Amino acid sequence: MSKYDGDVKKYRMVYDIHTHTTFSHGKGSIEDNVKAALERGLSIIGIADHGPGHLTYGVKRKDLPVMREEIRRLQPLYPKIQILLGVEANIINPSGKLDITEKEANDLDYILAGYHYGVLGERPLATIKTHLCNLAAARFGTGENSSQKRINTELVIKALHENRIKALTHPGDKGPFDLMPIAKACEETGTLMEINIWHNAPSAEELKKLAATGVRFIIGSDAHSPRNVGKYEPALKRAFEAGVDPARIVNVEEV
Repeated sequence: MSKYDGDVKKYRMVYDIHTHTTFSHGKGSIEDNVKAALERGLSIIGIADHGPGHLTYGVKRKDLPVMREEIRRLQPLYPKIQILLGVEANIINPSGKLDITEKEANDLDYILAGYHYGVLGERPLATIKTHLCNLAAARFGTGENSSQKRINTELVIKALHENRIKALTHPGDKGPFDLMPIAKACEETGTLMEINIWHNAPSAEELKKLAATGVRFIIGSDAHSPRNVGKYEPALKRAFEAGVDPARIVNVEEV
């Protein structure tokens, strides 16, 4: 049993920067998420809709300035909470480039990034093969020692070194990845590894291995509905079970 096993209610989430809205495929507006965050007692709420490279539910590039203006309108109305604009960009390119431009990156408060299906990137044919291999691995449990695992891992590491990524979202999800060298790259770049609730990633077993590294963590609700904004309990419980010191999780604190 982990020495960190305990009551998750003895801790609180301070901020949640991985939430989605109707600008991608969330169920609520920016204001809905802000209100939910206030009800949960958060001091910061971040809006991070899916990157524009996603073919089905990516945020439209033309909407990023609209979102910024909406946050400017809302901030004086809700002075007790800081409202930030980010994006959950897509990792898919061998060059390490994400699906946002340099200007868009500079106009955002932060960048989250993770691997998702539904993105074609710079090399569509190779990307389609990657997605198919990862879908098969997820369905049939294959790929643990495959060349695709190496490719996936290299894609993530390259992106970490080529961009200013605040947190790597749901690491280990949607395909085989070698999380130990990815954790090393996160340490080198100062990138947080997310403990994601929506995707249940990393798993408890993966977190046990990651606990032996020096990487820092952040809990992400990955809320697609306002009712899930600020949700942290399942992720913190998983961290306890894996032996992760809660002091290494940057957005929770002991009550």
